[in-house]
Amino acid sequence: MTTYIIRRLLLVPILLLGVTFLIFGMMQLLSPVERTALYLKDFPKNDKAIEGLIKRYGFDQPVYVQYWNWLMGVKNPSTGEREGGILNGDFGYSRSSSMPVADLIKRRFPNTVDLALWAMLPMISIGIWLGVQAAVHQNSWIDQGLRIFSIVGTSFPTFVFGLLVLMVFYAKLQWLPPGRLSGWASAVVDSPQWRTYINILTIDSLLNGRFDIFWDALRHMLLPILTLSYINWAGFLRVTRSSMLETLRQDYVVTARAKGLAERDVVFGHARPNALLPVITMAGFSIVGLLGGVVITESVFSYPGIGSAAARAAVSLDIVTMLGFAIFNGLILIVANLIVDIVYAFIDPRVRLS
Repeated sequence: MTTYIIRRLLLVPILLLGVTFLIFGMMQLLSPVERTALYLKDFPKNDKAIEGLIKRYGFDQPVYVQYWNWLMGVKNPSTGEREGGILNGDFGYSRSSSMPVADLIKRRFPNTVDLALWAMLPMISIGIWLGVQAAVHQNSWIDQGLRIFSIVGTSFPTFVFGLLVLMVFYAKLQWLPPGRLSGWASAVVDSPQWRTYINILTIDSLLNGRFDIFWDALRHMLLPILTLSYINWAGFLRVTRSSMLETLRQDYVVTARAKGLAERDVVFGHARPNALLPVITMAGFSIVGLLGGVVITESVFSYPGIGSAAARAAVSLDIVTMLGFAIFNGLILIVANLIVDIVYAFIDPRVRLS
């Protein structure tokens, strides 16, 4: 097991290097002047000043030198210290948000994590439960109803379902508002008396003993959670159902039934754990999608996460911000794949030998 984990860990820097190669290659499609302009808040109009900046940042150097400077930064002739470099956390300046991209990620990502933490539990658990019920009651009215539910969920565009629940629960019933917080709650959170522990609002509100702010934050997230869950339930239902049906036909399940075990013990004790292997992969990628920022859902509900910031950057043609998000999402994807591989190895020992 240790050898397996070490092998997977050694792949992480190689994959990260591949991600940076790909993104840097995309940047080479731009001219040196355009690349210089991307990373500056105030771009000079004087030609000599522009040429000086191109030389300073090394955009007139060979490609491999530019790649090194992009990773590690450029030495300042005056101080001798390196400035910039994505490995130093400098992803450039976001014009669409009027702040450095790194600061934008630090500000928006905790909100996305908060949404993901509350969305993944109902999304995965209910989706798996529905798939198990469909498989156990194969070809019954329960199975047929759940299959229709799955087809509708798969066919429903996310923005249409989001707008539909927004119209019903906000515009019509006025129960669940969009956004992040109510005005009074925002005033409390922004006050000097508020203590930030881990920068995740629902958890910080509990640690501050403010259950009213916790409920207000959760109430604003219920519609995005419902939208994300419903769209993903359809996928989890289909994958779990298919895997469960295959597992229920295996010899060891037939043997367990022949021994007289209760059907509940056969399904939940023998079949379900082995049927969850493909579901784990799907769950891993679903969580990656949540942490990377669900662009459509966050935009529909005006939720200030990574996704809505990425949508705003794309509309504004803010290339630097988009590239910064691409690197960040690549890191999340690689780490999530590593975690899924390790979980796989714990569940199925055969994976460690592959």
